[in-house]
Amino acid sequence: MLSQGFVSAASIAASVLFILSLGGLSNQEKAKRAVWYGIVGMAVAVVFTALGPGIGGYAWMIPMMAIGAGIGIYLAKKVAMTEMPQLVAALHSFVGLAAVFVGFNADLERRRVMATQLAGRGSEHFSAFAALVAEKTPAELTFLQVEVVLGVFIGAVTFTGSVIAFGKLAGKVDGKSRQLPGGHALNAGAAVLCLLLAILYLNGAGFWTLLLLALLAFFIGYHLIMGIGGADMPVVVSMLNSYSGWAAAAIGFTLSNDLLIATGALVGSSGAILSYIMCKAMNRNFINVILGGFGGSQGPASEIEGEQVAIDAAGVANALNDADSVIIVPGYGMAVAQAQNAVSDLTRKLRAAGKTVRFGIHPVAGRLPGHMNVLLAEAKVPYDIVLEMDEINDDFANTDVVIVIGSNDIVNPAAEEDPNSPIAGMPVLKVWEAKQVVVCKRGQGTGYSGIENPLFYKENTRMLYGDARASMEALLPSLD
Repeated sequence: MLSQGFVSAASIAASVLFILSLGGLSNQEKAKRAVWYGIVGMAVAVVFTALGPGIGGYAWMIPMMAIGAGIGIYLAKKVAMTEMPQLVAALHSFVGLAAVFVGFNADLERRRVMATQLAGRGSEHFSAFAALVAEKTPAELTFLQVEVVLGVFIGAVTFTGSVIAFGKLAGKVDGKSRQLPGGHALNAGAAVLCLLLAILYLNGAGFWTLLLLALLAFFIGYHLIMGIGGADMPVVVSMLNSYSGWAAAAIGFTLSNDLLIATGALVGSSGAILSYIMCKAMNRNFINVILGGFGGSQGPASEIEGEQVAIDAAGVANALNDADSVIIVPGYGMAVAQAQNAVSDLTRKLRAAGKTVRFGIHPVAGRLPGHMNVLLAEAKVPYDIVLEMDEINDDFANTDVVIVIGSNDIVNPAAEEDPNSPIAGMPVLKVWEAKQVVVCKRGQGTGYSGIENPLFYKENTRMLYGDARASMEALLPSLD
């Protein structure tokens, strides 16, 4: 058993490693090292916490850790990159549920300790968390109850919200915005009831108040995310990431665990910042995203004139052979088709022919922030030609060919041209300004958000229908 001082030193070291990990993930070249910082930091955190003073129950703990590690290894090997967004949402749900269970257990332990003390029995046999509770003053016990309420509420909202987000991202739940009759009034009513139950709980009411509060919070999480449309899912994922962090921080305060507090604060604040960045990239108000669905048109959308003109692989290859500059804009369709390696091969061949090839990445491309960057890095596309929207948007007018792979909303000119569009005002990649645009899509349907795209009907746009990977591979033999 390690001393508390040794455990505290390990907590500081783990916190520093987590900070280095977050900092390194902002740079593609440092990302691998940053991931190892996180892995080592988490290993230090788990080992030294498990060996800390007053910790026992290893007969239960070690098998549970082994089972959890086995499940993690299995998922890491099985889950494809296209399934990573829903996996992240699912993992957030585990953090939320853990916060709920820790909150319940903390309150049961508090009641057990108080009952023992009221009976006049000694508390010398208490260990671990119960020993901490036994030493608290009445004021500190009140703070403990506040921490429990916050942990249970945030955790419950995070759990059901993350489960619904997982379902929407995995296609198991309808991606459209759906709410029960009463809409936001139901959420507001449930939140008010949670507040009343929290007041009752803090004034000595029974454990039932905490259970009922958790059930209402479960409903809020469910109904809140059901009311958010599929196009807002990148924001929702980062928001739930933030929620899970604050839930972890609340657990840390409850358990007097400094490392959990620091880790939860890092995750919570970084998730909140990322949510803000996502909302800014979509010209969306964060509160509006959370309170209900994607957009909301102000009137009838403009009618789209023209027709979609198809092109075959030979035609696209001819256009690329004649081009000097090419920009590739990937979206979730590239992830679904697992076309990143074919795109990488296309890039290498074009660059070998002396052509300028770059990638334009929208902040909300895919269904998870950074989704496209990870896929391209996995396919060994050079970092220096992968540019963010703000870095490349002014260059489309001087580009010969733009290849859009499985993107819809992030290249939709209606965001600028139609004030009644649900995405009006959203910053988009101005691909239509290029001399020629090739859109690689499976068919003529709309994207994940269900919003029609006038880009597909413009005179300088050609549609390359079919599987993205097969389409990219078909181009290679015809390139000079």
